[in-house]
Amino acid sequence: MRYLITLLLLCFLTGCNWTASREKKTRELVNEEILSINWEDVDKYPLFEACDETVAKTEQRACFTETFLDYLSNTLQETELVLEGEVNDTVYVDFLMEASGSVSLVAVHGPDNINELIPEFKGHIQQGLDSLPSIKPALKRGIPVKAKFRIPIVLSPQ
Repeated sequence: MRYLITLLLLCFLTGCNWTASREKKTRELVNEEILSINWEDVDKYPLFEACDETVAKTEQRACFTETFLDYLSNTLQETELVLEGEVNDTVYVDFLMEASGSVSLVAVHGPDNINELIPEFKGHIQQGLDSLPSIKPALKRGIPVKAKFRIPIVLSPQ
């Protein structure tokens, strides 16, 4: 009887150590995997319906940027921007694509007086973003993620 109790106690104590060891190894593997992920890049870029999701990542990016710029430039060309002075510069527009596929304006970087020269510029950009067709969000390891993008817009007096 005494040997049976000792054997059971020994099995109980070593069983707990095996579980703790497995948990520790699992945590270490998860941490290694997280550290190996490149968080600065996505696996699949956001896509419009016209873009093919089976092509290479570089072609997906090209399709997304071309389609996005086409929609945005068409919106800006339809509006007549009233200039309060002469502008011949490049403005950088940062926007955020949510995991849901919606797009929002983050910031407009350009000359310090851009708001004075073109007062409604941000409104026109937001209008262009609001009129975009549905977009499939970017994917990282099969999960929809947020993605931040920057596009240049060249302003000229034409």
